[in-house]
Amino acid sequence: MEFTRSERIYLKLHPELNEKWVQDLIVSDPSILGLGELVLRDKERIQPRAGRLDLLLQDPETKRRYEVEIQLGPTDEAHIIRTIEYWDIERKRYPQYEHCAVIIAEDIISRFLNVVALFNGSIPLIALQMQALKVGNHTTLVFTKVMDELSRGVVDEDEDAEAVPTDRAYWEKRGTKTTVQLADELLAITREIDPSLELK
Repeated sequence: MEFTRSERIYLKLHPELNEKWVQDLIVSDPSILGLGELVLRDKERIQPRAGRLDLLLQDPETKRRYEVEIQLGPTDEAHIIRTIEYWDIERKRYPQYEHCAVIIAEDIISRFLNVVALFNGSIPLIALQMQALKVGNHTTLVFTKVMDELSRGVVDEDEDAEAVPTDRAYWEKRGTKTTVQLADELLAITREIDPSLELK
């Protein structure tokens, strides 16, 4: 196996390799992003009073949609706002789907990550750093996920794991004789309708 040293290409400064070139590569094979086997739903999608969404991708199995914004050079505030705005417009227009905002840039600076981390958890957001590399006579793009969406646990998932059983003994210690007696009386009433009912 021969080793060939790669050379970084800055697309922002390149005379030929531009945002359209990047878009066309992703359109021809969305899997290069590393987000799964996605399919193209639309490109340069017009947003009411808000410009154009670069790419709209979708997972054919889960139907989840990805609103993708591409930026050459480093991330900036306008790009972050635009990405979130397009995600919000699409999720409101098509609430039957899950939606995820994806921001792609050549340089994702730490200041950007700090700001976006504030939104993560409320907004499903993925940040991909894109590098164009020249290897011999070939050019390639490498996408690295620098921030993934925050995956929230199921409600009470961790509480259930170590929860103390709330049985009769528990309530006799924590409650009062009156409340336990009241629960017994309510159980007796409900058993008149369904004798199989038990306290839980």
